[in-house]
Amino acid sequence: MDVAAGRVWEVEQVYRSRLPELWRVAAAVSGSREAAPDLVQEAFVRAVRRIDSFRGDGPLEAWLWRIVVNVARNAHRKPETVALSRELPAGDISTVEDEQAELATAMSRLSERQRLVVFLRYYADLDYATIAEVLTISSGTVGATLTSARAALARALEVKEATR
Repeated sequence: MDVAAGRVWEVEQVYRSRLPELWRVAAAVSGSREAAPDLVQEAFVRAVRRIDSFRGDGPLEAWLWRIVVNVARNAHRKPETVALSRELPAGDISTVEDEQAELATAMSRLSERQRLVVFLRYYADLDYATIAEVLTISSGTVGATLTSARAALARALEVKEATR
């Protein structure tokens, strides 16, 4: 098996093993759940077409995540509420919808870097090193950005909770 064919096989393995996370991140970044499967598909088509441009400076998976994030960023979809969890907690659905709307509003107030770090950490479950590769920043910057994003979200949600 030549190098390019081996890499295409690796791309396929990442696609198959990480598809739900890829869709969640594409939906979160683009703001459209409906477009997420198409965006991920487009990103992987681009990756396969450009497999020879992968230099191997970092992990292939990080390179693929970078392509997915860039395709989703460029989609320019209207933001919508994207749930952070896969399952709804027991209780009143309207309460859950209100909480999701509050979280979406708080997330929209974060900087783009903060949102991307949150999405990649909690939607894709990527480690700091991989997030750093995807966003071409240092691992320390990932940690600092995540800390500031969590603090901003906590403040925003505390203010909302205090006004109830």
